[in-house]
Amino acid sequence: MTAALRYTYPVDALIQALKYCSNLPLAPILAKLLLAKLPQNNLPDYVIPVPLHPARLRDRGFNQALEISRYLCKKTGCKLLSNACSRTRHTSSQTEIPWKKRKQNVRRAFACQQNFSGKRVALVDDVMTSGATLNELAKVVLRQGAASVQIWVVARAFREYSPKLHLQ
Repeated sequence: MTAALRYTYPVDALIQALKYCSNLPLAPILAKLLLAKLPQNNLPDYVIPVPLHPARLRDRGFNQALEISRYLCKKTGCKLLSNACSRTRHTSSQTEIPWKKRKQNVRRAFACQQNFSGKRVALVDDVMTSGATLNELAKVVLRQGAASVQIWVVARAFREYSPKLHLQ
C-alpha cells in the first residue's frame, strides 16, 4: 500500500474540497503528491480507480478517484481502466459507518467483468481509513486473475486523526 500523506490538515481540507466542493483542479495536485511516492520500477499494467455507485456518481458529478487516476496514468504510462469494475450496491458512505461495520457495508459491493490474468493492477482512491473498500475491490480483481494488486491512495486516515468519523 502506498499513501502519499496522512489524512490531517491541510490534506484533509484539500481532499474534501475536491470531493464535496467539486474543486477539480485539485485532482492533479493530489495526484502529483501520490506520484512522488510511487515505486517507478514496479509500476502495474493497469490502474483502476475505486468506482462509485451510479447514484453517487450522479449526485457528485464525477469520481475523484478517476480524476486522480487520469493524471497518474498520463505521467506513468500505465493503462487506465475506468470501467473495468463497477460498484453494484449503493452502500452508505464509509464515513458514516463505525469502523467495525465497514467491512460488512462494502461486502459484495463490486463486480469486475474483465479478465486480469497475469496482470499487475493498482487500485486508486483518495483516502483509505479502515481499508475495507479497497480490500473488497482487491478481492474481486484477484478473483478475475490479477497476479498482484497494489493500493495507491493520496492519504491514509487513522482513528486518532479522524474526528469526523464515527468511532467506537
